[in-house]
Amino acid sequence: MTIKSTFEECLLIGTNAMSTLTSSLEDEKFTEQLEAAVNLIHEINGRLVISGMGKSGIIGKKLVATFASTGTPSLFLHPAEASHGDLGMVCEDDVLLLMSFSGESRELVDIIRYGKRFGVPIIAFTANANSTLGKAADILLELPKVKESCPHNLAPTSSTLIQLALGDALAITLLKEKGFSEEDFFNFHPGGKLGAALMPVKDLMHTEDKLPIISENSPFSDILDLIGKKGYGIVGLENEFGQMSGIITDGDVRRYIAKNSDGSMKDVMFGTYGKEIMTKSFISFKQNQSCAKILSVLEQKHISAAFVLDNGKPIGLISMLMLIQAGVA
Repeated sequence: MTIKSTFEECLLIGTNAMSTLTSSLEDEKFTEQLEAAVNLIHEINGRLVISGMGKSGIIGKKLVATFASTGTPSLFLHPAEASHGDLGMVCEDDVLLLMSFSGESRELVDIIRYGKRFGVPIIAFTANANSTLGKAADILLELPKVKESCPHNLAPTSSTLIQLALGDALAITLLKEKGFSEEDFFNFHPGGKLGAALMPVKDLMHTEDKLPIISENSPFSDILDLIGKKGYGIVGLENEFGQMSGIITDGDVRRYIAKNSDGSMKDVMFGTYGKEIMTKSFISFKQNQSCAKILSVLEQKHISAAFVLDNGKPIGLISMLMLIQAGVA
C-alpha cells in the first residue's frame, strides 16, 4: 500500500463516519434529543461545563473555545482534577456536557455523581446508550459506532471526528438561535486577522479634518486642489444641508479635462462647478459595517476609497490601502 492510498483510505473512512453521523438525523429519537440539548443550553443561566478524558477531552477543550466564542459561556473541567476539588467550579445553574465514546471512562464517574446529587443536567456524547454515562444522561446524544482509520481500529480518529462535528454543529445551532451577530463575535475576538476583518469601519475610518469634503457649488479648480491635498483620489460634495450629494474622483477629473481639452482652460477650471460634473449615484457605507464586507465591495466594484455616511451626512472615509494595512485583506 502506498502513502497516497493510505491517505485516501483514511479520508474515506472519515468521510463515511461523517455520513453515518448525518444519517442519525433521520432517527426521530436522536433529533428529539438534539432539540432538547439546544433548548436546555439556550436557556441556562450558568455555563456549559464540558468534560472528557483522553482524546475526547482534547476535543472537549476545542469545543469549549467554540462555544465560548459564539455566545455560549463555557469551561473545560478535567475529569482527574474534578475529583480533587475542581468540582467546586460546577454550579446548579450550569449544564454538564460529558464526552466518552465508550461511555465507561472511570474518571467521569465522580462528575456524574456530583451532577445527580446537585441536580445539574447532564448531556452525554457516547456511542453506548447502555453504558454508565449513557444511563446517567438526562439528554443522550448517541453517536454512531464508526470504524476508526487506525488499521487496528484502536486509535481514536473517526470517533473523535464525529464528536467534534456534533459539538460544532451544536454550537453553531445555538449561535443562530441566539441571533449572535458579527459584532458580537468581534467583541469576543478582537485580535488577529479575524478580528481585523470583523472590526466595524468606524474604528478604522478617517474622520473630521481628514475628510475630503467640499461644497457642491465649489469651482472645479478648488475640487482639483482638494484632491491633490488630501491624496485619497476622491472628494465628497455636500449640499446646503450638509448631506453628500455626489463624489468626484481623480478619474472623473482626468476624463473631464480630456473631454474639454479643446476649450478654454480658464472655463474648465473656474467656469465649471462640482454639481455639474459629480457622480450622483455612488457607493457608501454605514459606520457599523464590518471591514471585511467593505473590502469585498471595494474589490468587486474596483473602487479604491469610499465615504461612510450617517443619515446622508459624511462622517468618515475608508480606503483599500487602509484596509490592507490593518490586516483585513
